[in-house]
Amino acid sequence: MRATELSEMAAFAAVARHKSFRKAGEERGVTASAISHAVLNLEDRIGIRLLNRTTRSVSLTEAGELLRSHLDPAFGEINSALDALNRFRDTPFGRVRINVGNSIAPFVVGQVIGPLLMKNPNLQLEIAATDRLVDIVEEGFDAGIRFGERVTEGMIAVRIKPRTRLVVVGSPAYFETRTKPDTPHDLKRHICIQNMFPSGARYPWDFERGGQAITFHPTGPLSLDDHELMTAAALSGVALAYVWEGRVAPLIASGQLIQVLDEWCQPEEPLYLYYPSRRHISAGFRTVIEAIRGD
Repeated sequence: MRATELSEMAAFAAVARHKSFRKAGEERGVTASAISHAVLNLEDRIGIRLLNRTTRSVSLTEAGELLRSHLDPAFGEINSALDALNRFRDTPFGRVRINVGNSIAPFVVGQVIGPLLMKNPNLQLEIAATDRLVDIVEEGFDAGIRFGERVTEGMIAVRIKPRTRLVVVGSPAYFETRTKPDTPHDLKRHICIQNMFPSGARYPWDFERGGQAITFHPTGPLSLDDHELMTAAALSGVALAYVWEGRVAPLIASGQLIQVLDEWCQPEEPLYLYYPSRRHISAGFRTVIEAIRGD
């Protein structure tokens, strides 16, 4: 098999995974038009249509589905063989792609990236931060980072270092005309930001102290799905925010935000790095795991 034919099939496999020429191009490090050209060449060469294309979507034909079912395990074996060569090198090499929630990414991997790449100059680390739940296998990631209850069944999960919590904060200006809440029940008298998932679903503010659990559902006029925006809104004095402690700790220390209900804000479940159980572990991926895993 010629190298061009292998490259064309790799381009098709990437499109089949992502259902997108743009995302396939990002994965392969080329333009979307180059991916499209490669797939067209493959279709012309074999005389079979593999993809249905519209201006808004890409889907597989029956023949495309069949080819993908054979290519996925084949390319998996090739990648495993290449990964196995890591043991013959002094340092890990290659690309490791990780998906992590946008709201927790800065304090989960922020302090790890620099030392990791300095020690492993042949490692290529790609981190995609989004609070959207993704299928890491479908979208071509080596691993994901999420809380335990959101890890897909059947994955290997490795507990990692950070254990953070959500805290309630407001600006000094906000509290100039309002009394600080003593218990979560007092939040009913306050303007509180509604926390959203990217899907639009709201999630409550959960509290616990001494075995007593309280769930509060904000009904304020502002709904946000990004913790940076929530923090900005709290800084402006418009409302109270329920955000990751790691994101606002410097602002609390400087006095720009005031934390309330501290005793009611309990640590969250531990974070986990997770990956498919059938995946061959490369030296590069193993190095990433060791850099961020907990004790």
